[in-house]
Amino acid sequence: MAGHLRPAHWLLAAVLLAVLCVPLLGDVFYTRLATRILILGLIAVSLNLLVGYGGMISFGHAAFVGLGAYTTAILAFHGVASGFLVWPAAIAVSALGALVIGAIALRTGGVYFIMITLAFAQMLYYTSVGLERYGGDDGVRMAARNTFAGVLELGRPSVFFYVVAAIFMAVVFAFSRLVRSRFGRVLRGIKDNERRMQSLGYDTYRYKLAAFVIAGALAGLGGALNANLVQLVSPSMIHWIMSGDLLIMVILGGVGTLFGPVIGAAAFILLEEVLAGYTKHWMIVLGPLMLLVVLFQKGGIHALLFRRGAAHG
Repeated sequence: MAGHLRPAHWLLAAVLLAVLCVPLLGDVFYTRLATRILILGLIAVSLNLLVGYGGMISFGHAAFVGLGAYTTAILAFHGVASGFLVWPAAIAVSALGALVIGAIALRTGGVYFIMITLAFAQMLYYTSVGLERYGGDDGVRMAARNTFAGVLELGRPSVFFYVVAAIFMAVVFAFSRLVRSRFGRVLRGIKDNERRMQSLGYDTYRYKLAAFVIAGALAGLGGALNANLVQLVSPSMIHWIMSGDLLIMVILGGVGTLFGPVIGAAAFILLEEVLAGYTKHWMIVLGPLMLLVVLFQKGGIHALLFRRGAAHG
């Protein structure tokens, strides 16, 4: 049993080491890059709750990222900069959006569910494009990051990094407890055989809706953090391409695993950073890589690393 758990311990140690060491490099670029990986890793973890544990393939997850980001930017536009108010508001707005969208989309299944989530996300995308007061197509810029009554100076990249890292680790810990709880076991049962779970007396619709709202709320938090990182919120955050990128991160890292989406987010962003320096068509390389993962390593990078770790353990 101890040997089976060893790779997870090594991975956790590596993450903690990265959290402690990245700002010590003294390079703002690498600090921002690591911050971006953690934020997108958090968002990918939220999507994994739907795809990996609930069997709900959402192609509109970017909608909740965008709702959180726009809530943050719009409140800042009107002079509300306190993170104590803005971040909970971003979570609440995204959770409410997820409740409305999920209540409708979850009455369907399969390809219809995918298309409804995509349709809602695109509706929000075109709505954001039409918000001329908030920049329309160009988006709305934030003059500064949110404040926390002078306690935290988020304007400093290293401080913001540590705040994001603390939130990220708290979310991953809470997520691990959630998927191992009775709720998580029921959700996995629904993914495997929904009719059987219904015959056992479980209201599967409510369980799936609850998971949808939780995922939307976490994505909204990620959107608020991302808005603070780039200090520019534009409709591109809601576009279907963003939803597709998030799905790629989850699949590339490993669907239905705790750290897989985080590994996938890191791999995706690092590939983008490295390959974009050589060609703007860097997705040409990512495409065959995804094909290889789907055909030969369905558990993603997570399965490859852990299987290798188990073999050496």
